[in-house]
Amino acid sequence: MNVFVKTPAIVPLLLKNCVWNKSREEKTIYLTFDDGPIPTVTEFVLETLESFNDIKATFFCVGKNIEAYPAVYQKIVSAGHTIGNHTQNHANGWKTPTKEYVKEVAKCNSIVNSKFFRPPYGKLKLPQLKHLCKNYEIIMWDVLSYDWVDTVSKEDVLKNVMDNSTNGSIVVFHDSIKAEKNLRYALPLFIEKKLEKGFRFGSL
Repeated sequence: MNVFVKTPAIVPLLLKNCVWNKSREEKTIYLTFDDGPIPTVTEFVLETLESFNDIKATFFCVGKNIEAYPAVYQKIVSAGHTIGNHTQNHANGWKTPTKEYVKEVAKCNSIVNSKFFRPPYGKLKLPQLKHLCKNYEIIMWDVLSYDWVDTVSKEDVLKNVMDNSTNGSIVVFHDSIKAEKNLRYALPLFIEKKLEKGFRFGSL
């Protein structure tokens, strides 16, 4: 299993302008879902969250997917979940000029109107970070499920999130086609097992 399921402690120290976790004093886990909205997959997530006493989460949405599936996006909004910006076209900050990248974020935000931003792949250049942190809370994570990787088993995805999440953890799943098989297995079990351990779930 990839050693970076749990974000290395040095990384938040180097990128202090980003949010890597919430308060460690509270027994709350923050579920986040990247790359949607996508029909069926996003709807499965919404149904799962509702089934556990209407848990709220944060969805980092891609602008082009919102435009393609506005009804699915509206389901997220109507259910009272927090919306975050994940760029218009899932842009890779390391491969995108800063000016163009900022436009990607702005275009998506013209749809989502959110103060929360997560860079796709977690990749930002320092000029991009410096510019964006003036207007957004840049939300990273401390636990990455690896649900989208087809060589990672559904059991290992569950183990990733179970073993590494704790008070204040920001956990990343994906409401995407690539992640669907692992997500359908791991998400309900993760929620169930953490609730049994006395955790609650919150949105950003």
